[in-house]
Amino acid sequence: MRASDMFPRDVALWAARAALAITFLSAVADRFGAWGSVKLPWVDWGDMTVFTQATAALNPWMPSWLVPAFAWGVTLLEIVLAAVLLLLPNHRWPAAASALLLLCFGVAMAVFLHPKEPLNYSVFTASACAFLLYAFIDSRQVTSLVSPKDKAKFRQ
Repeated sequence: MRASDMFPRDVALWAARAALAITFLSAVADRFGAWGSVKLPWVDWGDMTVFTQATAALNPWMPSWLVPAFAWGVTLLEIVLAAVLLLLPNHRWPAAASALLLLCFGVAMAVFLHPKEPLNYSVFTASACAFLLYAFIDSRQVTSLVSPKDKAKFRQ
């Protein structure tokens, strides 16, 4: 791959990582009330209690005693994935884990709520973004947002 091809590719990979990380962190912030009360139109949960109830609705097969731990586990996983997506750009596993998490979430929404729900929230789009990120990360080539050769081009 030519150096001139690397710059757009690297920017696209960073944009995908940032979009996924921001999406995860926004959802976590919603669960902790950072976006406001559930009464506001842009807030889905507003606190962990409402999120735990939503988790139960998406996982009706799960024993009720396990639902709070699962809700907290998913929240912790999203925090970790967001951090790793941003801090470890050469690793493919966070992209794969994000893709699978989002795919499971989207399927659960489609099966236990309504098929249109994951489409309204672009869950499958985000999952596809993570799968593409996984496919295009090459740990030997992705080292920075701008390659040294491209930096030299901009200086000219």
